[in-house]
Amino acid sequence: MKFRYKKFFRISIALFAILLSTGLWWYFFDSRAPQSRPDLVRLPDSLPKPPKGYPTTNALMLNYALGFIETIDISAPPPLPSDVTEELDREYGRVGDRVLLLDLFTPKNITKPTPGVLFIHGGGWSSGDKSDYRIYAMHFAQQGYVVGCVGYRLKKEATYPAAIEDVKCAVRWMRAHAELLHVDPDRIAVVGGSAGGHLSMMVGYSSDVPELEGDGGWMETSSSVQAVVDLYGPTDFTTPYARTHKTTTSYLIKSYEEDPELYEQCSPLFHVDANDPPTLIFQGTLDDLVPVTQSDRLAAKLESVGVPFWYDRLDGWPHTMDIVQPIGERVKIVVGAFFDEYLRSDTASVKEE
Repeated sequence: MKFRYKKFFRISIALFAILLSTGLWWYFFDSRAPQSRPDLVRLPDSLPKPPKGYPTTNALMLNYALGFIETIDISAPPPLPSDVTEELDREYGRVGDRVLLLDLFTPKNITKPTPGVLFIHGGGWSSGDKSDYRIYAMHFAQQGYVVGCVGYRLKKEATYPAAIEDVKCAVRWMRAHAELLHVDPDRIAVVGGSAGGHLSMMVGYSSDVPELEGDGGWMETSSSVQAVVDLYGPTDFTTPYARTHKTTTSYLIKSYEEDPELYEQCSPLFHVDANDPPTLIFQGTLDDLVPVTQSDRLAAKLESVGVPFWYDRLDGWPHTMDIVQPIGERVKIVVGAFFDEYLRSDTASVKEE
């Protein structure tokens, strides 16, 4: 009888050890992120250290399931601040009978031209809404920026390059109405995440490509911008992974084999040159939709041609990472510092009440 108990105990210990080691492997090693690359990170030393990430996607999802990760509910943003005015569904362009709309957030009592910022939502060019960036829009309007959240045609309505044409039209509209909006036409930035990040980069890097301008309006006005903020947007659709991904192929319709030049034209990386605006890149190493190598290559290209850039390469964080509370707060801080460096000037002024 004693022998049976000893045998049972030994088997139990062995099974526990196996389960423990399997669990530790699953948590710390399986699905782990690409290695940390501090040599690629480029940020001012004055900025705070990023929130600590997770060793693997498994660890991230487990902590989320257990309620240890605080997320932002973009469907229920805080109320409009008292020092900001809001105008929803303002027309910025028109394609045939299709009206293009944005939401406008303006700091009260502007006395001089101030920088303009356009936020472009993500969603794989097939979903999402201009209200998705309302939280950011209100924050930066409080900081003295005139902010628009841009709606654009999704791929169920119009495929590539419709979305690019629309967001370029939004830039032209803001510049054409700069005096009315109290915007400095020489200081406009675009910000976007995921597909919106891609669109922001295309605005920033392809202002010299006439065939991507579209005909939404204000054609006599430039669509160039003075700063780009890209949150985990795809940069190169010609890689084996990107060119066969269903999100890409359903947007571009044609396969890479049918039209490789189309995939190059849609890739921000192929438009980068020395005349492009300063760029801020956010990218998580646990991103399983847009690989971190996409942003790594963009940073390398910007450096090679001499375009100023910041790169916040966040170890242990996934796609849409800024929906997590501490990352969302970090994005506000880093973007604010980036705008202070490349977008603000002494002409920006808001009257004190």
